[in-house]
Amino acid sequence: MGHLENINFFKAAKGFKSWLITVDHKRIGIMYLLFIVAAFTLGGLAAGIMRIELLSPDKVLLTAKQYNQFFTLHGAIMVFLFIIPSIPAALGNFFLPLQIGAKDVAFPKLNLASLYIYVFGALFCVYSMWHGAVDTGWTFYTPYSTTTDTSVISMTLGAFILGFSSILTGMNFIVTVHKMRAPGMTWFRMPLFVWSLYATSILQVLATPVLAITLLLLIVEKTMGIGIFDPAIGGDPVLFQHFFWFYSHPAVYIMILPAMGIMSELFTTFTKKNIFGYKAIAYSSIAIALVSFLVWGHHMFLSGQSDLASTIFSALTFIVAIPSAIKVFNWISTMYKGSIDLKTPFLYGLSFLFLFSVGGFTGIVLGTLSLDVHMHDTYYVVAHFHYVMMGGTVMGFLGGLHYWWPKMFGKMYNEFWAKIACALIFVGFNMVFFTQFILGSKGMPRRYYSYLDQFQPLHQFSTSGTWVMGLGFIIVFIYLINSLFRKEEVSNSPWGGITLEWQTTSPPPVYNFIETPIVDNDPYDFEKVKI
Repeated sequence: MGHLENINFFKAAKGFKSWLITVDHKRIGIMYLLFIVAAFTLGGLAAGIMRIELLSPDKVLLTAKQYNQFFTLHGAIMVFLFIIPSIPAALGNFFLPLQIGAKDVAFPKLNLASLYIYVFGALFCVYSMWHGAVDTGWTFYTPYSTTTDTSVISMTLGAFILGFSSILTGMNFIVTVHKMRAPGMTWFRMPLFVWSLYATSILQVLATPVLAITLLLLIVEKTMGIGIFDPAIGGDPVLFQHFFWFYSHPAVYIMILPAMGIMSELFTTFTKKNIFGYKAIAYSSIAIALVSFLVWGHHMFLSGQSDLASTIFSALTFIVAIPSAIKVFNWISTMYKGSIDLKTPFLYGLSFLFLFSVGGFTGIVLGTLSLDVHMHDTYYVVAHFHYVMMGGTVMGFLGGLHYWWPKMFGKMYNEFWAKIACALIFVGFNMVFFTQFILGSKGMPRRYYSYLDQFQPLHQFSTSGTWVMGLGFIIVFIYLINSLFRKEEVSNSPWGGITLEWQTTSPPPVYNFIETPIVDNDPYDFEKVKI
């Protein structure tokens, strides 16, 4: 290691080229962070334009076809370019080796390759926005996706390429966790964020190839006219739904499990208590990963599948809620008699707890056969999905970003403005999406460009919430960028966290630790470890 032992990773090498060819997991994590923030901004702008269009049942900005294109771009960008890679690729890449006491991931060059594959796939998706933007919806449902004249091939090819980035990252994390843990770091001394990334990686490696094959079959049918999904040429459109959701329901947990891992870190650090039921939370991550492969059919209750199949999938949907409920119960129990510190990261943690719980309970509603018949394809589903994905993943991502920002950059943001922004995002989010539960229960279909006049007041209120939430995100961007120009440095552990990443410098040195750490205590044992 030589002279690099004490130099933080920003200063170890200079110049643009040093970033392009780096194999340092921390630099790769920061580059991922830049790309996913850009994707989030683009997807958010598409959502904002859609909501402006819905201010009135008549045309405001877009034609019906343009509305479908913005709707598709919002969904595809947010799912494939932001939510799936957000926490694992950015925060996971940066902190997984730090949390297990490793110098890097197991395959550093493969890690860099996965970043370039992500960028390459994203370029295909961006091209598809300008060249006959896709209007199928982000699920690319057949037979419409095989007959429309929009750029379905380039968009699905982009998603296909992005899948390889996801698989390679998952493989890298699995091997890193198995082979790179510091001396004394047993499986049940690993931080719960690592457990969540490990479970996520299993899902990425096993489920993503199914989506890849499905998208390839779609491209083959569209280019060669071979009847796979289109009934007009001998195909079966429901087969596409089975393939797509066999991947996409585990993908929901690829999106949410890393956020759950972040919650475990936040709840223990900001209550100064050992996590309640550590092993139950660790095992529940693996249980979610396994059961999530068995519930895809609950997206297809109205597709014509047999009553028996629907009943089984409904029962399995209730079962997959149990390990999630274990986590929520344990986080709440961790707060009991804790020394609670309401700093910004923990506020995002509490926001997650409320919003994800609403998303979970409404998922049970949609998993109930008799109710789903009425709620299917209404705004109720849109609201449920966003309470899980944005109320869960995005709030988790923001909580983790604020929690680890001082460690990543060695600078602290303005706490006052951070709390203001958190409040705006929380209030704005509920204005947008809780309103949509009411819209859906009243019968407003999703994906519709126009609607009955009776729905207009609720749509207008929902749209006004996007402006409140957007203001919150703008404030977040401003104070985080501003923090980078502050002169004062932060301590190694500004929040009082005791996992291994807080026991090295801020920012960390090139090889993470000056000396290889030796672990001889539980990860959250505040009685034994004092910083």
